Amino acid sequence: MSSYTLVVCEKPDAARRIASALGSASESRSTAGGVSVFDVMYAGRNYKVCSASGHLYVLADKTKNRSVYPVLDLEWAPIDSGNGNKKNAKGAARAARFINTISFLARGADSFIHACDYDQEGEVIGHSILEYACGGKYDKSLRAKFSTLTDDEVKEAFATLAKPSSRLAQAGRSRHMLDFIYGVNLSRALAQSFKAGSSGYRNLSIGRVQGPTLAFVADRELEIRLHVPDPYWVLTADFDKDGQAVHARYEKPRIEKLAQARAVLDACTGRDGTVSKVSAKKAVLRPPTPFNTGDLQREAYRLFRLSPGYTLAIAEKLYLRALVSYPRTSSQKLPPSINYAKVLSGLAGVSLYSQPASTLLSRGRLVPNEGLMADPAHPAIYPTGVAPRLSGLEFKVYDLIAKRFLATFGDPAVTERTDVSINVNNHVFLAEGRAVLYDGWMALYRPYVNLEQSTLPQLHEGDVLANRQVVMEEKFTQPPWRYSQASLLAKMEEEKIGTKATRADTIATLFKRNYIATKKASGIEATDLGFAVVESMREHAPTIVSTELTRSMEEQLEGIEQGMKEPVDVIEYAVERLVESLATFREQGATIGRQIGSAAATQSNAVIVIGGCPVCKNGQLRIIRSRTTEKRFVGCSNYASGGCRASAPLPQKGGIRVSKTCQCGWPIISVAFGRGGKRWNTCVNMQCPYKRDRASLARRSAQP
Repeated sequence: MSSYTLVVCEKPDAARRIASALGSASESRSTAGGVSVFDVMYAGRNYKVCSASGHLYVLADKTKNRSVYPVLDLEWAPIDSGNGNKKNAKGAARAARFINTISFLARGADSFIHACDYDQEGEVIGHSILEYACGGKYDKSLRAKFSTLTDDEVKEAFATLAKPSSRLAQAGRSRHMLDFIYGVNLSRALAQSFKAGSSGYRNLSIGRVQGPTLAFVADRELEIRLHVPDPYWVLTADFDKDGQAVHARYEKPRIEKLAQARAVLDACTGRDGTVSKVSAKKAVLRPPTPFNTGDLQREAYRLFRLSPGYTLAIAEKLYLRALVSYPRTSSQKLPPSINYAKVLSGLAGVSLYSQPASTLLSRGRLVPNEGLMADPAHPAIYPTGVAPRLSGLEFKVYDLIAKRFLATFGDPAVTERTDVSINVNNHVFLAEGRAVLYDGWMALYRPYVNLEQSTLPQLHEGDVLANRQVVMEEKFTQPPWRYSQASLLAKMEEEKIGTKATRADTIATLFKRNYIATKKASGIEATDLGFAVVESMREHAPTIVSTELTRSMEEQLEGIEQGMKEPVDVIEYAVERLVESLATFREQGATIGRQIGSAAATQSNAVIVIGGCPVCKNGQLRIIRSRTTEKRFVGCSNYASGGCRASAPLPQKGGIRVSKTCQCGWPIISVAFGRGGKRWNTCVNMQCPYKRDRASLARRSAQP
C-alpha cells in the first residue's frame, strides 16, 4: 500500500466537503463498520479523509459506580453504553465503528492532519482521536485552520498547515474536566440527598454553569412574585390643527397622586392649547455589527421565535454546506482577509441579493461597521457567497445572516425627531414626530428592521390647537419581564458564564430537569422545583449558584489558552472549592432532600410511591410521568440501579388513589373521572389472574 496522509475531520459532512474541495474524491466504506472514507490526490500527495461523529472519547469515572462521590479519578475513554440505555448503547456502537475505522487507517498513514473545527471543542475532539485512536500522533500532526468550508479556503488551509494548538487543547480538556467533576459530583450528591430526604428517586442535576443560570431565573421570578403594584395616573390629550390630529402626553410621564391628576384634568379639559416650542433634531443610525453566535441567536429568537440551540443547529448545517462561516464565534469583526468583494460577487449572482450586492460592489471601497468583540479563532458569521438551495427555517436563518452582512456595509441611516410643547392653561403636553429621512443600511436589512414612524402636521410657535379631549388613565407599576431564552442567554454572556458553544445546551438542560418552564405569554419562569434547588443551595452550599466562582473559573480557563495558567493549578483550585460544597451535602443531605422533595411532589412528574414491588421484592412501585411522552405509568424504583423491569400502564385521565393490594401482589387503584364521578377500581397488573374472576363475579351479580 502506498503511503498517505490521514485527515481527521469532526463530522462526516465536513469530511465530504473537505475531500471534495481538495479534488476528485472517491468514497469507500470501511470494513470496520461501514464508515465513509474519502481517497483524494492533492498537490501530488495521497490523502485519506475520515471523520469522527462529534466526541468519540469522553471523561469517565474509573470506579464505574454511579452512587459514589466524590469522583476525582478520571480517564478519557470511548463513549460507553451506560446502564443499558438503548440510546446510549446505539451511540456507543456508532462511536466504536468510527474509532475502529480511524485506528485501522492510522496504522498505514505516515502523516496526520487535524482538520476538526478550530475551537476548543474541535481541538479536544481531534486531540482525543489522534492520541487514543491513532496512537499518540497529536504532537506529530499538522493543523488545518479554516472558517468556511469553501473550496478556496480549504485549499488555503492545506497550503498553510501549522502545528496544532496544544494550549487550546489543554483549555478544552480542562473545561471538560471541570464540567465533569462539578456536574457529576454535585448531581450525584443532589440525587442522593433527594433520596435520603424523600425516600424516592428523581433525576436531578446541578453544575457550575447550571446553578448560576437557574439562579438568574429564580431571582427574576422572585422579583415578579414579590412585586406590589402601585397605582399611578397618565394624562393624554388629542388636539386638532386644520383637520389633522395631534396626540400628546402630559410632561410628567406618571402622576403619583390621584388628586394631582384630577387637578390637571380639570384645568385642561375644554381648553385649547398653544404651541410654545418646536424643535427638530436629526439622528444618524450606524449600520448594525455583523453577527457573532449570541447576536444571531437573539435576533433569530426575536424574529422567528427560534430557541438558541435550534438556531445554532441550523447555522451549523449551513456551515457544513459551505454557505456560511463557522457559527461558533465571539467576534463582531469582519477582517479584509475574507475578501469582501468576492463574497458580494457571489451574492450578486443570487437573484434575491443581486441588486443590493451589485450596488455595494459599485462603490469600490468596502468598509463594514464592526463591533468591539473579537475572537482569535474565527471572524464574525458571514455568508460565503455560494448560492443557497434552501427552504423553510434554514432559508430564514441564511437570509438573516446574508442581509445582516449586506447591512454592515450600508450607509448610516438618518432620522429626524420633532418635539412639540403645547401649553394648556399653564400645563405642558408633549407631542413627538419621527421620520426616516434616509434609509441607508435599513434598506439592505428589510424586513428585519422596521423603525416606527409618526407624523405631525406643520406646527409653529404660537399656533393654537383645538382641544378635542383630555383623558386620565389609571395604571399600575409592572414587575420586571421574565427572561426569554434569548435574554437569558444574553444574561449568561453578560455575566461571563458558560461559552458560546454551551450556553444554549445549559438552558435546554434546565428545561429537561423541569427546573424552568415557559409561560406562553410572558417568558420563562422557575418552577417550584427550580426554586427549591436554588433556595436549598443558597442555604447550604451557596458557591454552587454563585456567578463569582463560575466566572473565576472561566477566566482561569482563558488563562490556560493564553499560556498564563497551568491546567493542574486550575483543576486543583476547582477541586478545593468542590470538596467544600460536597462536605455540606454529606452533613445536610437529608435536609436538602426534604426541601427539594416537598417541591418535587407538587409537580406533574413527581415520584409518588404506591406500594412495594412484587417482582424484585425490595423496590417501590411509583407513579411516574414520562418526560418524552408525558404519559403516566407505574415503574419500579430499582429500574435504574438494579435493573428491575416491573412496569404497568395507567389511565391517562382521572384522579388516582391506592385502594388496597391485590391477591397478585400488585396495588389496586381507584380512578375517578371528573369531580363527583363514580370511582373505578382495578389492579394495575395487566396479567393479573384475579382480574377476570372479579369481572365475571361483577357480571353475575348484576344479573336478575
